[in-house]
Amino acid sequence: MWTLLKIELFKISKRPRTYISFAAILAIVMIFQFAFKADGENYMNLMLQGINDSFQLDKQNAMNGYFMCYIILNTLLVQIPILVALIAGDAISGEANMGTLRLVLTKPISRQELLLAKFYASIIYTIILLLWMAILSLGLSLIIFGSGDMLIFRVSGEVSQIMQITSDDILWRYIAAFAYAALALTVIVSVAILLSLFAENSIGPIITTICIVLVFTIVSNMNVPLIDKHIKPYLFTSYLVGWKGFFYIATTAEGVPIRGSIENMNSIVKSIIILVGHIGGLFMLSTYLFNKKDILS
Repeated sequence: MWTLLKIELFKISKRPRTYISFAAILAIVMIFQFAFKADGENYMNLMLQGINDSFQLDKQNAMNGYFMCYIILNTLLVQIPILVALIAGDAISGEANMGTLRLVLTKPISRQELLLAKFYASIIYTIILLLWMAILSLGLSLIIFGSGDMLIFRVSGEVSQIMQITSDDILWRYIAAFAYAALALTVIVSVAILLSLFAENSIGPIITTICIVLVFTIVSNMNVPLIDKHIKPYLFTSYLVGWKGFFYIATTAEGVPIRGSIENMNSIVKSIIILVGHIGGLFMLSTYLFNKKDILS
């Protein structure tokens, strides 16, 4: 298995599209950082326009590296599934397209071992991609903007809230958020690999995965009672942004934030269980179909 995994990782490292993803994240993060460094105060004024008269806020200190990372994650983690699909969607279909899938399966390895190796390799790629994003969005932002307490803007119904998290209570939340994001993106990996079983060209599975994510995301963001009750709970996209829950801090009855707390940990745990269920179900289906598949190329 270890040899197979190393081979799959080598294949991923030789594909030009692998580095396109890293370059895209670098470009987007740097554009955000440049824009906020040059004109971040106007953004803060826009965010705080409803509360400027209520209390005074040091906008310069509020615009720090922790806040900047949160803004970037809100944008990029919606787009990352597209970059993940570029690699995972090529897992099986790429081999079929090159005519090497049948040759690989003549070796003394089982189909399940091959599928597992491709699955693990895609997950490792996803984790490395997230680590790259963490270095740029958090590490580089802290260097450019400095550290400090972090403000979280939250809209619940028609009520807008601003929560403050102290600087010594932030880093573990980002570690948890990136770990959650890795789990959520593994669902995308599972979908893309499943779809790659049905094609002999990687373009089809990649585009189909992207379309599924886009359609499901739109449905997940619709506020329709029928959809909320009967459809959203079964869509994996409804749980992709669950990482935000780590930044919703609980408060006392007087409204004082409780250090080290999470407002709704039960919801996060439920989301994790559902995501793991999706991954397990999709992979088992992929294994079943791959074992039954006639390899003609």
